[in-house]
Amino acid sequence: MTRLLHIDASARLHGSDTHAHGSHSRRLSQRFVRGWRELNPGDEIVVRDVGLAPPTPVSDRWIHAAFTPPARREPWMTQVLAESDGLVDELLAADLIVAGVPMYNFGVPAPFKAWIDNVVRVGRTFGFDRQREGEPYWPMLSDAGKTLVLLSSRGDYGYGAGERLAHINHVEPAVLTPMRYLGITDSHGAAVEYDEFGGEDLRASIERAEAQVDALVQRLSRERATRAAA
Repeated sequence: MTRLLHIDASARLHGSDTHAHGSHSRRLSQRFVRGWRELNPGDEIVVRDVGLAPPTPVSDRWIHAAFTPPARREPWMTQVLAESDGLVDELLAADLIVAGVPMYNFGVPAPFKAWIDNVVRVGRTFGFDRQREGEPYWPMLSDAGKTLVLLSSRGDYGYGAGERLAHINHVEPAVLTPMRYLGITDSHGAAVEYDEFGGEDLRASIERAEAQVDALVQRLSRERATRAAA
């Protein structure tokens, strides 16, 4: 059984396929999850909607608690880290992470950045030892077999690798860099563009992105089945 963690980060609470001013990233992530559920009805799906319920941003007390060894933590530290621990537990339990993350002003929405800050945790998702020979940091999720699917949306067009606005696309780097730091290196994605243009350009972009999502569902489902049978 695959455990799927479905994260949405859009401030818009409905998909653009059901609401005129809805979210394209939600549309794609929900499409992926629906398709996955059809092919894998027994799989566990956990929903974490950071657009609706943003995680608490990292604070001075959070930093103090997170960088205190567990055996030396005071009760208040455990309480401060409780939300972060829950988010980390969800990530650790997931085999497949499907994240709907729209582009806001060239980067990720603030609630999704807060999620990243809460799950990049020393001693839980990455290791650190200043006495370690060579690199003092190491990923703790490298052997966990996790896959990330990043589904985005953009108002303009040409943000893909090698395209006209690739240099100001800070969404994919902001997500993939910390996830790879933790050891989640198997990543895939799709994005809707032309949102601010509308019309045929937007329609065609949605159609392409949805086709990519459907193909990803089929391919990743097959790969998971093959891995489980091995």
